[in-house]
Amino acid sequence: MSSELAHKIREIREVETSGRGEFSQLIGIAKKTLEGIEQTGRVPKGDLLEAVCQQWPKYTLWLMTGQTNEPCGQVSPEIERARRMLKQTGTGTN
Repeated sequence: MSSELAHKIREIREVETSGRGEFSQLIGIAKKTLEGIEQTGRVPKGDLLEAVCQQWPKYTLWLMTGQTNEPCGQVSPEIERARRMLKQTGTGTN
């Protein structure tokens, strides 16, 4: 589970920010803390998970359970990335 949460944090960071520095600043943690989580698979503490969910609520369900519910606005970074690509190509519906 620890490496799975670390991987999910990284996926969110890669979709939503330009890098570890920006992500860390947005959620209020040290960049070194984020590096440690991503590189070692260390279990993120509850306050970090809460900060991620507050900053990007659309990923809460996926981050905690691995599930999505698009009609309710609960998506994964993969879905968000696909939406953005569709918008860029002009083939999106929104």
